[in-house]
Amino acid sequence: MHRPWSNLRARVFPDHWSLLFGQIAFYSFVVIVLSGVILTVYYEPSVDHVVYDGPYAPLRGVPMSRALESTLAITFEVRGGLLMRQIHHWATLIMTAAITLHLLRLFFTAGFRRPRRVNWLVVFGVLTVTLAAALTGTSLPDDMASGTSLAVLDGVLQATPVVGPALSAVLFGGQFPGDVLSWFYPLHVVVLPAVLVVLFVVGAVLALRHRPAQFTGPGRTEDNVVGRPARVAAVKSVGLLCFVDGALRLAPGWEFVVQGKTITLAVLLPVTVCTLFLALVAVYPFIEERLTGDRNHHHLLQRPRNNPTRTGIGVAGITFYGVLWAAAGADTMAVLFHLSVNSLLQLFQVLLILGPPAALVITRRICLGLQEHDARIAELGVETGIVVRRPDGGYVEQHRPVDEYRRQQLVGASTENRAAGDPGPPRRRLLGRTSA
Repeated sequence: MHRPWSNLRARVFPDHWSLLFGQIAFYSFVVIVLSGVILTVYYEPSVDHVVYDGPYAPLRGVPMSRALESTLAITFEVRGGLLMRQIHHWATLIMTAAITLHLLRLFFTAGFRRPRRVNWLVVFGVLTVTLAAALTGTSLPDDMASGTSLAVLDGVLQATPVVGPALSAVLFGGQFPGDVLSWFYPLHVVVLPAVLVVLFVVGAVLALRHRPAQFTGPGRTEDNVVGRPARVAAVKSVGLLCFVDGALRLAPGWEFVVQGKTITLAVLLPVTVCTLFLALVAVYPFIEERLTGDRNHHHLLQRPRNNPTRTGIGVAGITFYGVLWAAAGADTMAVLFHLSVNSLLQLFQVLLILGPPAALVITRRICLGLQEHDARIAELGVETGIVVRRPDGGYVEQHRPVDEYRRQQLVGASTENRAAGDPGPPRRRLLGRTSA
């Protein structure tokens, strides 16, 4: 009767700092829910117009929605209200960052390979839903910042051929800005949190079904787990608007007319590119498996340097996202550094095209160099800085041999190949560890 709990307590979990990102995201979600419940008590999701008569003097007599009035009341009149808003805000940022880092860790260490491909989709789903929750949440205050975000969203929808205008009318209840809170409030408070709970539960079930993945080391194989007991791990663990906005700024102002309707690529193209980018991120594990032909189950993680091509692809993707993220703040940069906005946008356009492939090539070469460095240390040892004279009159530097654990880390790629027992088909070299 107590067997499942006994089995869980008997399980061993790898002890590595990078494994904490998922737990940080979950605990941040708990904080978000608790602070959100408190904020919900005082918030009024209504666009009815009122005249502000609260304690914040600069806005007295200003017409506004009841949603904004209640937001100001939480900030200035509810005891601890501003603190709750800040906790809710920063917990959301921490959760988004933690999920992103968790996704990157899975990518660069090959933690998405069989039997964990579904885990990758779950984590990607958590990130997507979190971003959707952030978008709906920033719109609830009904202030200038949320209005700008909604204006961008409406522009994107209106530029989508055929279905775009209809979707905009449904979302905003007619003409922009309409009553978008009637949609966003239940989404933000009920629907999206419920989806996140389901995804976290599914992720936990999948994690318990499969053995925890671990890095290579002495005594670590595809068939065992070396780490801490579950109770120790538990105690220790307890202890995208800019993306689209930047793409819109960098897209050329091309447009054409089809059957009397103007279609602007300045909006349609960046939205399409961003959608394809996110879709590629979601299906990457399946693409790599198809290209490499590797359908074996893996419970050992890889060091990023041991797969130069995959690591280069990941850095190229980060560069692509980073350029778009930076381009979203081009106007602010222009003001701070007294530069031309147009010149900055042109620079970012060049970086968007040349940056990712350059990042791939450079990262790949760095990884190959690190592999050669690791092989030299594993063979000769660590340089000590002590130079001795040989009997023949020459000089040589003494090296200190590395211990077995360090040696296993340095030669982890070849160890994994031997554990698999099959080097795989030749096409695996496309994403190989050395000269792919």
